[in-house]
Amino acid sequence: MMNALWPRVLKSAYRREPIVSFVVTVGTVDAVIGGVSSSLSLLSFGLSTVGVILVLRWWMLQRSKIQQPETAPEYSLPPSSSRPPLPKLTTDKHRSPYSGN
Repeated sequence: MMNALWPRVLKSAYRREPIVSFVVTVGTVDAVIGGVSSSLSLLSFGLSTVGVILVLRWWMLQRSKIQQPETAPEYSLPPSSSRPPLPKLTTDKHRSPYSGN
């Protein structure tokens, strides 16, 4: 189940936030390579890259929530129209519109 869900989550993340997702992927790859090859500097660089970009993204989300208005503006129609009402349509049963007269 997790194997089928993982590609869908990655595709969704890359569509919504392509730059953030790319930097997180690069940082994760650096951390994995640094962990496997016992390179402490590459491991720490990868982890710090992922940490910094996630904190930056969280901060940007918090900032955008603060700037958005709490309530949407209300729009209303005027109480009466300034135009005169349209005439009512009536059907004439005696003449057909297609009679050719």
